[in-house]
Amino acid sequence: MRYRQLGNSDLQVSVLGLGTMTWGHQNSESDAHQQIELALAEGINFIDTAEMYPTPTQADTWRTTERYIGSWLANSGRRGDVVLASKIAGPARDPAGQNHIRDGLSRHDRRNIVEALDGSLKRLHTDYLDLYQLHWPDRKTNFFGQREYPYQDDAESVAIEETLTVLAEQVKAGKVRHIGVSNETPWGVAEFLKHSERLGLPRIVSVQNPYSLLNRLYEGGLSEFSHREGVGLLAYSPLAFGALTGKYLGGARPEGSRLSSVYRTFNRYDSASAQEAIAGYVQIARQHNLSAAQLALAYVIDKPFVASALTGQTSLAQLRDNLGALDVTLSDEVRAQVQAIHQRIPNPAP
Repeated sequence: MRYRQLGNSDLQVSVLGLGTMTWGHQNSESDAHQQIELALAEGINFIDTAEMYPTPTQADTWRTTERYIGSWLANSGRRGDVVLASKIAGPARDPAGQNHIRDGLSRHDRRNIVEALDGSLKRLHTDYLDLYQLHWPDRKTNFFGQREYPYQDDAESVAIEETLTVLAEQVKAGKVRHIGVSNETPWGVAEFLKHSERLGLPRIVSVQNPYSLLNRLYEGGLSEFSHREGVGLLAYSPLAFGALTGKYLGGARPEGSRLSSVYRTFNRYDSASAQEAIAGYVQIARQHNLSAAQLALAYVIDKPFVASALTGQTSLAQLRDNLGALDVTLSDEVRAQVQAIHQRIPNPAP
């Protein structure tokens, strides 16, 4: 396993991290514990979760993922072996879809941050988090696949300096070691850094955004923040919901897969351009005797701005295949082939 410094923090995280958002829908508590055991045995030390997991978030299952991780931590006594991260939900984008999380009013203010953090700590059976993240911005902007900026004011949005002040109090209290953002824009990252410097508050050390062969938008602006400001990327969806394995090509929906079970109407990767790009990447992998997942992950972790790529898997076999990406060295020929597809079909599924 290889490890990288997370931004400008003192944390060293494995270049592959354990994503957990299926635990509680597609994976049982026993499944979750087996994944953790295998991951740690192979050198993975970074586990990422969120209060709203598993997704899609539901009233009867939210918080389950944290409870699964917490039961493992309590039984194993191995809290010190894990770099543990969680997230507070942002305000509801769909008024009817998030009422179960603090009545749908999960703003990034004092009441919500303290209540959310204390709840996560209790479920996780720990008295601190190595990294606490804002799951998505507390303002109207473009994320979760929305390409266009909405140009909408939000009178209820909590000011970034207020959010930072509350987070700083949690750091001072010893509940959180470091803070980060997620699904954030270049403007948002710049604002967090600006207010931290102006007010003498803790800086964000990470941004958890999507990054994959199908979505390289991070390279356009945010990667420079990683380089010059010490804000590491925690790349989520590096396999694009499994689409980059090729298993959904031609409209296929294998039994037990994410798109055949909990995300039946999800179609971000179904466009003609996305399907053409996926088929091309799968062909490159086959040509070089790699699994498609290994090619996709090797590409992501090869980038210097990526601190860790977070993989979500429903089986130990998938986790073992993903770990094989660590043994892949991308040749100049492979890089050129990948870049040729990207130039022809850039970012078909942000």
